[in-house]
Amino acid sequence: MWQRLEAKFGWQDMSWETWFWLQDVFLIVLLTVAGSVLLRWLLGKWEAKAAQTKNWWDDCLVTAIRVPAQWLVWSEGLLWATEVAMRENDVVLLALVLELRNLNFVALVVWFLVVFVREAEAALRDPEKMKKPLDTTTAMAVGRILRTAILITGALVAMQTLGMSVSGVMAFGGLGGIAVGFAARDLLANFFGGLMVYLDRPFKVGDWIRSPDKEIEGTVEYIGWRQTRIRTFDRRPLYVPNATFATISVENPSRMQNRRIFEHIGVRYDDAKKARSIVNAVRQMLIEHPEIETSQRVLIVNIDAFGPSSIDFMVYAFTKTTDWVAFHHIKEDVMMRIYDIIELHGAEVAFPTQTLHISPQLAGLPLSQSGDATPPGGE
Repeated sequence: MWQRLEAKFGWQDMSWETWFWLQDVFLIVLLTVAGSVLLRWLLGKWEAKAAQTKNWWDDCLVTAIRVPAQWLVWSEGLLWATEVAMRENDVVLLALVLELRNLNFVALVVWFLVVFVREAEAALRDPEKMKKPLDTTTAMAVGRILRTAILITGALVAMQTLGMSVSGVMAFGGLGGIAVGFAARDLLANFFGGLMVYLDRPFKVGDWIRSPDKEIEGTVEYIGWRQTRIRTFDRRPLYVPNATFATISVENPSRMQNRRIFEHIGVRYDDAKKARSIVNAVRQMLIEHPEIETSQRVLIVNIDAFGPSSIDFMVYAFTKTTDWVAFHHIKEDVMMRIYDIIELHGAEVAFPTQTLHISPQLAGLPLSQSGDATPPGGE
């Protein structure tokens, strides 16, 4: 049987060098498989041990290194086997394999670092892992800058590995950057606009912002290098180029310290003598209200104007909460308490009225039958 296999595949014609070459390739492949299995077992042990610690850096490290390490073992093993196979046959292909090994190592290191930065960015925003989690905007900005730096450095190292002159490439990039700047000035304006948003931080992800200059209002969902995504209150996504924020005013209601109650309330002129006591009672009610800020904010309750059909008093106060829904519950409670105070004093809230005085002569009635005197200057 052995003789028939030798005759079929021509093994009897192989030289000793060929046999040694096959043995080396087989041994390298076998070592690669064994190394992959051993690495998987070691990473599993490491991951289980890292899960038991409170430090999240080791979790990020295990997650980042798992796939690139497996790729490193297999790619280096196969390229090593290819190198052994090409050693005696093709010098050009052998040189190509050596360059591929160098590029492969650089690419895997870049892959590992990018994944590690991404995992660290997610951990820094996780309140379960951080006592004081980093805000989403800052974490995203730092993560993007680090990943960009890693990719650029990796590209330069790869070009240097291929024998290119990095200084020449950078000089060419400086000259070409002028042309690119003219061609993509809008893109660059958006890029630097996003950079200014990251540095100045007029708002962050999750903030409610609005602009008095443009119809922009909603909650910030994402801040990119080119544009910012805002979710409007009717749940529609609004994409705003970052360059826009350099030319408009932006309000950030999310950073307010209090919300304001500012109302004018009128009582009838028939209740004019009760107006002072009503105002004093409303002022005392606001001072004692548990949800009204009185220590560091202005509180004003005063008669403000004599209206066409009412005596108006102003209510100017601030709530302790900034939550939109809670604010309206507090305002509702304050307004109903004011109504109760007005009723308690036997007065009524005024509504628009008109009093019409008719001259008795015009009504065809004698003056003696009229209960009202003729107004001064009347006919």
